[in-house]
Amino acid sequence: MTNESSQFFADFWPQGLPYAEFLRRNAKPEQYARWEKSLAATTLTPEQITLLQGFTRDMQIMVLAGAWCGDCSSQCPIFERFAEATPRITVRYFDRDDFPTLAEELEICGGRRVPTVVFLDEEGIPCGRYGDKTLSKYRQLAGQASGAACSTGLPMINDPVAAAVIQDWLNEFERNQLMLRLSSRLRQKHGD
Repeated sequence: MTNESSQFFADFWPQGLPYAEFLRRNAKPEQYARWEKSLAATTLTPEQITLLQGFTRDMQIMVLAGAWCGDCSSQCPIFERFAEATPRITVRYFDRDDFPTLAEELEICGGRRVPTVVFLDEEGIPCGRYGDKTLSKYRQLAGQASGAACSTGLPMINDPVAAAVIQDWLNEFERNQLMLRLSSRLRQKHGD
């Protein structure tokens, strides 16, 4: 990415909100309850926690989301669990409708889909983006081939797709962490 795009994201970063503040400002009571129910249902395996605790590079995670969005309420709590497992991850949320310029920059498939995540290094330089739904969720939806366009976001106990979505997101976080860990620029900076 160019220095211009790096500056674009760096300019937005200070405006992002932590999880709880994002919900306080943007969620109606029933939406807040749905997000909190998803957070309570989101658990990581010991192996996933160990992997996250092994991260060595700081990552800034920008999440374009909507408190009203079922996909966001089911996926964004995953990012909070990751951040709880390691001090190397800092997550900030941006309401899609409050940040139209950011939403336009992060369009996926011609739409302002949420959640969309931008992975930044410790200096705010972007290294990746990922969003909307994960592969496991799209496989489930393709298998159903009908129904609502946006999930309700309601967690299901022992839902194998929910566990697969957590792993899909962890894979993407790990991919970006390894990119940062192996970056010649960052290796030179940190002497490792």
